[in-house]
Amino acid sequence: MSERSALQRRIRAWLVLFLVCLVLSGLTAFPLVTEVRLANSLIGHEWLARAGEGLDTADARYPFLLYGNDWLAFAHLVIAVFFYGVLRDPVRNIWILEAGMIACAGVVPLALICGQIRDIPVGWRLIDISFGVFGIIPLLILRRLVKRLEALPAAA
Repeated sequence: MSERSALQRRIRAWLVLFLVCLVLSGLTAFPLVTEVRLANSLIGHEWLARAGEGLDTADARYPFLLYGNDWLAFAHLVIAVFFYGVLRDPVRNIWILEAGMIACAGVVPLALICGQIRDIPVGWRLIDISFGVFGIIPLLILRRLVKRLEALPAAA
């Protein structure tokens, strides 16, 4: 197997891993009320109980508030579509990886600032930050692999 083929396979594998995580993150955001109820039945945690109470109240009295969460879930799926461009032509579409890296970095100030404003406990903000930190890792690896692919001589 040529170096070019090996790099392309590694790029596809890392990209598929990232896409699966991104899509799962989106799909699991739709049933938030049900998921928090399930988590509360399994884990006795004060903040989780408070969040569940808020979600139950919103769901019962103000379900339109949860529409914002539906858009969040949908956004994850839309973002995943853009990464198809990297799958088709990694070198030309490296900007998609870089945009994803910027988005992952943006999770940190968002969680710190909005988490403070919305009275989210520090531990939960750190969990939110971890999504950006863990999300950027495959993107950094992908970017490095794409740069190596770009540096190879053109295929004959």
